[in-house]
Amino acid sequence: MKKLFLAGIAFFLLQDGIAQTWTKQYDFVDQCICGLSQVGKGGKIGYADKDGKLIVELTYDEGTMFSEGYACVKANGKWGYIDSLGKLVVPLKYNDAMSFHEGLAAVSNGEHYGFINTSGKEVITMRFDNAKSFTDGLAPVMCDSGKWGYIDTNNRLVIPCKFLMADTFDGGIARVMADATTLYYIDKTGKKVKDVE
Repeated sequence: MKKLFLAGIAFFLLQDGIAQTWTKQYDFVDQCICGLSQVGKGGKIGYADKDGKLIVELTYDEGTMFSEGYACVKANGKWGYIDSLGKLVVPLKYNDAMSFHEGLAAVSNGEHYGFINTSGKEVITMRFDNAKSFTDGLAPVMCDSGKWGYIDTNNRLVIPCKFLMADTFDGGIARVMADATTLYYIDKTGKKVKDVE
């Protein structure tokens, strides 16, 4: 039994060693998400599967890990999105782009931020000075006042733009900064629920 156990361990160690050998050909290999790892070499990035097969060639200048089946990629100063098969599904046309969360991604045309869906359709118009990802059905956005508030997925401002800083929601609460010295957590109605310790 002991011999069988040791043989099993040796097998898994050998498999792990073989599986990891391909990573040495890259400058870095990121975490595997949606079956693909971001890999980089010579200042370019691409994506490889768990066996090391390059699915997306090393043609991009920057990129993110996959989220909801898509990754942001950048080339020639513009961002777009690829799917897990490596197909460019949203053209490289944005000055800034964030990962998909809850089916939407924040993007910028260089002047304002809005949100697109996974088909690349702009579903929340580009009218904000900055934006972060949707979580718990709400996204922090910066209005032209320079203050942050929150919109819902229907583009309704549900918490007014009155904060100097606003984080994404996590478990129904979000951290906000009311002024230079005051940090606290709010609920999804904008009501203060507790101080930041």
